[in-house]
Amino acid sequence: MSDHIHDASCDHDHEDDIFIVTDQDGVEHEMVMVYTFEANDRAYAVLLDRNDMEADGVIFRIDEEDGEAFLASIEDEEEWDRVVQIYNEIVEEQEQQ
Repeated sequence: MSDHIHDASCDHDHEDDIFIVTDQDGVEHEMVMVYTFEANDRAYAVLLDRNDMEADGVIFRIDEEDGEAFLASIEDEEEWDRVVQIYNEIVEEQEQQ
């Protein structure tokens, strides 16, 4: 897990963590993976739009198949609610430090 929450004030490069994500309108966005965390024995990644670091991040589940990791949308509403709650708790803890 990353040791801090990355945001627009982050002072180091993430060139290796760039993904092309297509939104529901078919528009491609360059996304930067800025944070990973685990919830219920599953890995998740937070991505920010590389061209709009002030925009809200997007959370994806990190799945693995045949030894290859890939990002998957979270379709299940219960999983989504649980993951967002855990992420918000992590952010709150980070802000208190």
